[in-house]
Amino acid sequence: MTYHPKSDFMRVMMERGFLADCTDYQGLDEALMQGVVPGYIGFDATAKSLHVGSLIQIMMLRWLQKTGHKPITLMGGGTTKVGDPSFRADERPLLTPAQIDDNIDGIKQVFAKYISYDDSDTGALMLNNAEWLDGLNYLDFLRDIGRHFSVNRMLSFESVKSRLDREQSLSFLEFNYMILQAYDFLELNRRYGCLIQFGGSDQWGNIVNGIDLTRRVLDHQIFGLTSPLLTTSDGKKMGKSADGAVWLNADMRSPYEFWQFWRNTTDADVGRFLKLYTELPIEECVRLGALAGSEINDAKIVLANAVTTLCHGAEAAAAAEATAREVFEKGGIGDDLPTVTLTAEDIGSGISIVQLIVRSGLARTGKEAKRLIAENGARIDDAPLTDAGLMIDAGALSTPIKLSAGKKRHALVKMG
Repeated sequence: MTYHPKSDFMRVMMERGFLADCTDYQGLDEALMQGVVPGYIGFDATAKSLHVGSLIQIMMLRWLQKTGHKPITLMGGGTTKVGDPSFRADERPLLTPAQIDDNIDGIKQVFAKYISYDDSDTGALMLNNAEWLDGLNYLDFLRDIGRHFSVNRMLSFESVKSRLDREQSLSFLEFNYMILQAYDFLELNRRYGCLIQFGGSDQWGNIVNGIDLTRRVLDHQIFGLTSPLLTTSDGKKMGKSADGAVWLNADMRSPYEFWQFWRNTTDADVGRFLKLYTELPIEECVRLGALAGSEINDAKIVLANAVTTLCHGAEAAAAAEATAREVFEKGGIGDDLPTVTLTAEDIGSGISIVQLIVRSGLARTGKEAKRLIAENGARIDDAPLTDAGLMIDAGALSTPIKLSAGKKRHALVKMG
């Protein structure tokens, strides 16, 4: 559809590639022109950090605030106890309340880097849906809220249908998730005047449910806006790398490794990622994305620096770039490389090179490490590593050893 937005927020969403779908383009655009509009995204606390897959939504909230509106980050302290079944083949493992609280503490650290929580009209709010979900009376909830939901309609949603079509079990607990998410939107509208729910396009059905419920119960008009589900141009899910999830918290993924993830972006994705994950002007994103040959590598460094600066600060980005330059251009050992520090007890009479590759994060399993060596993908101090049976003793670690997987992933091993 061709729609020419009047509001700054909708213009940014459309120009930069954030927008997959909207329940009412014109209605939302007009609401955004009339004053400060609160909008929210819900994040279930299933891990201690969010990863790069959530960054598109975080950037949407950042742009919402930058264009004069109010972001709400809703922590799923209540819904995490149920687990979102959307497009999953199996039920999520249930977490204890203590695990959920611990995860929420970790996730909160991410948001503060991207949006401002203050008392101004556009200051962000950090809320927890346990506030209204934990105290619900089951029979009252069924009578007041459950009566607005058609089971026939719920069964028709793609997220549910895909599980049923494959004859995979969908528990009644999970089936309730979409009702709880709809109720969140109702409560946020009632308590905080929230008008927009954002989410990935896989959340469309859940968002529409909340809009419908709020219209039925409160007779209020609210809106949903979804972002595309991003995959890289080679078909990989955004947020994953060869060695697992690309976490946004520095204690779970070092700023250097985070920088490297963006530096290793496929050529075809550079322009699109600059628009989504940085605040560089559109024209500059297009210009950098169109570079070819060795020049595209300069654009990747711009991307890596800009994204790392937002997440970890300018100093961390500069340190990562300096380390990368030293490692790649001079074959040196950068100060910022991921480091494994071993004690004499760890080493004993010797430790296998396969174990070291796994401990350094360059491979997830011993089998994967052996395959890396067999396929000539491993190096030790920049020399090919061909012997999977190699043992390293304390004497060999009198100076740090550099391990490499391919040309772009490196780690240091040293004695503590």
